[in-house]
Amino acid sequence: MRIPALKSHPLRSKPSGPVTLVVMDGVGEGSGGPDDAVATAHTPTLDWLRTLPSFLRLRAHGRAVGMPSDKDMGNSEVGHNALGAGRVFEQGAALVGDAIASGRIYEGSAWRDCVARARESAQPLHFIGLLSDGNVHSHIDHLDAMLARAASDGVRALRVHALLDGRDVAPRSALTYVARLEAVLATLRERGVDAQVASGGGRMRITMDRYEADWEMVRRGWDVHVRGEGRPFRALEEAVRTLYGESDATDQDLEPFVIVDEQGPVGTIEDGASVVFFNFRGDRAMEISRAFEDDDLSAFDRGQRPSVCFAGMMEYDGDQHIPPRFLVKPPRIDGTMSELLVGAEVRQFAIAETQKFGHVTYFWNGNRSGYFDQGLERYEEVPSSSTPEEMAPEMQAEPVTDRLLDAMTEGYDFLRVNFANGDMVGHTGNIAATRLAVECVDRCLARLVEATRALGGVLIVTADHGNADHMYDTGPDGGVVVRSSHSLNPVPFVVFDPRDANEGPPVRATGAAGGAPGLANVAATVLELLGFEPPRSFEPSLLAADPGSRE
Repeated sequence: MRIPALKSHPLRSKPSGPVTLVVMDGVGEGSGGPDDAVATAHTPTLDWLRTLPSFLRLRAHGRAVGMPSDKDMGNSEVGHNALGAGRVFEQGAALVGDAIASGRIYEGSAWRDCVARARESAQPLHFIGLLSDGNVHSHIDHLDAMLARAASDGVRALRVHALLDGRDVAPRSALTYVARLEAVLATLRERGVDAQVASGGGRMRITMDRYEADWEMVRRGWDVHVRGEGRPFRALEEAVRTLYGESDATDQDLEPFVIVDEQGPVGTIEDGASVVFFNFRGDRAMEISRAFEDDDLSAFDRGQRPSVCFAGMMEYDGDQHIPPRFLVKPPRIDGTMSELLVGAEVRQFAIAETQKFGHVTYFWNGNRSGYFDQGLERYEEVPSSSTPEEMAPEMQAEPVTDRLLDAMTEGYDFLRVNFANGDMVGHTGNIAATRLAVECVDRCLARLVEATRALGGVLIVTADHGNADHMYDTGPDGGVVVRSSHSLNPVPFVVFDPRDANEGPPVRATGAAGGAPGLANVAATVLELLGFEPPRSFEPSLLAADPGSRE
């Protein structure tokens, strides 16, 4: 791709000091209630920034960051992709479909490792996932394609552990997908492949828990998938029809079961096997991934955990690298803001502690490692502490700020920083610690505001997704259900520009085609504040068309 050269903006000029962008990781705009650790924290600087005329709320989840639907949480990876690229790139379902259609999925090391392990050990390659075409968590097309390819790659034993849907598709539609799957497996058996269904159950009964709300679901899934412990049936269709006849339960609530023959369960997961979890959406994939991969998991008793080659369809959590091995890589992105600024010889500085260093570099730069031009860029990592985040919620925010303040005086034109606190402490589910984390970030913001004013620069403050803003839900019994996941809330956006009479430029609250603005609108905004015209391919700037008067 030919990278266009940036042109000077006809109306805007760069400030005399640096332009600095702050990403408050996991700090969204929540309900303001007691579950909101952002609103209930003492944040005088953020409160003041919200009073500026440049304050907006940006969409940071769902389609605004390339996820399949607006039910999907944002995350740090897609958030920084959007912030750095100025455009929205497909993630999830579309990305997986393209990877399968092009064959890229089979060229990666994760697929090759799974196939090689199964061939060498003569153990099956197991596929676990949601059996439907709902395209919210998975698609049966993806499973069909991978089963066929595994057989072509020489795997002689295949097992499917079918999670029944009834939620993203019709409530009792499982038999449609059962028939299709069984036809695919029958064709493979005709080719001499030992291809069978091994276990199953409703998605709301087993395996697909989310937000650590009910680890018992995962345990029940583990028991049927791995141990082969559950109600026995001779075939998947028999299991579904029998369970239909015993109650009015829909597919998602069908009890777990195991497929057996004369010797017993046909598909326990043993040492030497390979396992692919073929859901692409992360929220209901992370816990079963941890069950296979996390040495220290204590949420339930796994018994003797088999040594397997496990891969997820995607990396479900880039902060915690869950799982370490995954089939589909993030999208390929060219022409990011950093690349354009290097072309314009703009000096850039990026900093974060270890937990988020990859986000202000690799993901920000379009899933690209290294520098575009080391002569114009500097990336600095502050080592994260090994102390649990809830015990030290300040993390490394102060040392990161210390170094950033120095860098602001070293001739860099554009600086970016990620404060990890809101997200990493929010993931612990400890609301008191999360409030302290947010307060620490607020103190760092106060220092950056002061420095920006003194240097004649511009400060932009936003976030990549929510988390600390929604720390618990209320359960059916009125009790508190702790959350440790990202939220669907918007995130703050504000520009502090001391050149403006009101210390913040006028902004517009609409994105492309008049829709609500999102993270992808930030890059064009930064370019305009640096005195450049954004490329037409970028989502539009959030600054009002007329810069207005300057003092």
